[in-house]
Amino acid sequence: TFDIDANGIVSVGAKDKATNKEQQITIQADGGLNDEDIQAMMKDAEANAEADKARRELVEAKNNAEALAHQTEKQVEEHGDKVEDAVKGEITDAIAALKASAEGEDLNDIQEKHQALMTAAMKLGEAIYGAQQAEGEAAAAADAGAEGDDVVDADFEEVDGDDRASA
Repeated sequence: TFDIDANGIVSVGAKDKATNKEQQITIQADGGLNDEDIQAMMKDAEANAEADKARRELVEAKNNAEALAHQTEKQVEEHGDKVEDAVKGEITDAIAALKASAEGEDLNDIQEKHQALMTAAMKLGEAIYGAQQAEGEAAAAADAGAEGDDVVDADFEEVDGDDRASA
């Protein structure tokens, strides 16, 4: 037999039918922690809260740095032809510096390199949007210059249904 009661106590029993021997075991949870241990753990957690916060900030900065580096690499791959080689070189140098900084443990250095890459990446974004705007203006100019459009400007007058009935 196998029973679990409401308190989480497990009782297991077995009976050998040939010999009629019966064995039973009861398993119950024992927390193992007394109040002193719990208080010591709480004090330890409070004492290390500041170190935990600093570690969390460092890990988040590293994650953000890796994400920005990856995103910027993809943008350079896709739109690198729309920007000058000097700007592209500046961006790749900033990516390499950020990746190297993310390998270390200096939060301020990671944040500085992150900001430097963001500034360099803005130049790429400006080039992308500048190219899109130039393409859009060229397309608009081509549409405006196209001859033979059958567009007629006309005046119209709205006629109410009651006016037609009385006329």
